Amino acid sequence: MENPMIFVRIATINDIKYVDEIIQETESSAIARGSGISKRSPESLAQKMRDEKAVIAVTTAGEWVGFAYFETWENGKFISNSGLIVSPKFRNSGVAKAIKDRVFRISRRRYPDAKIFSITSGIAIMKMNTQLGFEPVTFAEITHDPSFWEGCKSCVNYDILEGKKKCNCLCTAMLFDPLKVKQEQQPAMPLESFQRYLSKTN
Repeated sequence: MENPMIFVRIATINDIKYVDEIIQETESSAIARGSGISKRSPESLAQKMRDEKAVIAVTTAGEWVGFAYFETWENGKFISNSGLIVSPKFRNSGVAKAIKDRVFRISRRRYPDAKIFSITSGIAIMKMNTQLGFEPVTFAEITHDPSFWEGCKSCVNYDILEGKKKCNCLCTAMLFDPLKVKQEQQPAMPLESFQRYLSKTN
């Protein structure tokens, strides 16, 4: 049997039919990995699709393949990239990276000045984040919005988070700072200009 063609695109209201399958696979995957997970209600994922804040992968036959979403915090100061999940039969095919890249690009395009963060305990997602320019940070460097941390209450590790006063947990926080990237991309000062600068400051 040939590999089906997969489309990675922005989710719409027509994709709400996949919500139950996405939630079920997300929970099953967390149990299999023995890791915690911040559960999302069917209503919340459906709203992400209505708001076009989600990316979905499906085959030409309409089979669900993968999903991820983003959310804004503190009036757009921060963007979270979350909920990446791929159907077991389509794993190790590169679709997870394609979804991750797409949700990241959408976040950057819509909110170019926002800091984008991801909290995960998965090594594969950490590697993808690193390739996109994310760096590990402390929890103090991401959003302080209580609504974000409210979502962690359904995680089995929430007691650890509370015990650490939300300073750290078993998950790793990773951050993409557009200002830092912009500064790193600034061309180096030519030697002649640098020497003139030194002569003026001395």
